[in-house]
Amino acid sequence: MKVVLYELVGKDDHRFSPYAWRSRLALAHKGLEATYEPCRLTDKDKIAFSQQERVPVLKDGDTVVPDSWAIACYLEDHYPDRPSLFGGPVGRGVARVVNAAADTQLIPAMARLILGDVFATIDPADREYFRKTREPRFGVTIEAIAAGRDSQRQPWLNALGPFRLVLKEQPFLSGTAPAYADYILFGTFQWARCTSPYPLLDRDDPIYAWREKMLDLFGGMGRKAKGYPVG
Repeated sequence: MKVVLYELVGKDDHRFSPYAWRSRLALAHKGLEATYEPCRLTDKDKIAFSQQERVPVLKDGDTVVPDSWAIACYLEDHYPDRPSLFGGPVGRGVARVVNAAADTQLIPAMARLILGDVFATIDPADREYFRKTREPRFGVTIEAIAAGRDSQRQPWLNALGPFRLVLKEQPFLSGTAPAYADYILFGTFQWARCTSPYPLLDRDDPIYAWREKMLDLFGGMGRKAKGYPVG
């Protein structure tokens, strides 16, 4: 069956959604070939078949699955003979904690560093929508967020503390090899790499070395994506 992932696209074909990157890596981990269908933020009609308005959306034959976490669980449950994304029910539960931490802590913290660059990367047709939907979340303009970002770098590094402690002791969040917990965190970093040259990590940070390994997975999928050199 044909697998299609509908994902966010910006100008010049920048594929920068942190959530779509989670799904891209999950598909690669399972060894599943897919077509990646670009959608702008305002292309709601394109994914109307999913009965909601957000990407990523996975279409596997007649099955439609929106939401990156639901996509990962679907792939795990429907392709059990392929490499596991979680390593069992306990691993799935732990990965869900990482998923929640990324969504509620890391992505908001990173947004304060790169939101101005994301705004410059999205398709011009999406900019009015982006401004109307993002600025109320922060209570200030995108330009004000961009102007004050240097003061937000240390809070961002602090938010990474639990992941840093783990990666001091083992090569991947999931242990000796990467799995879905790693793809969640890496998707967050790909959001930045595909939109912003801002330096997010110091080179002696254990997360920096981990990110380098993640960029090289699956034939360098992350490194080959259109974006900026990592910082």
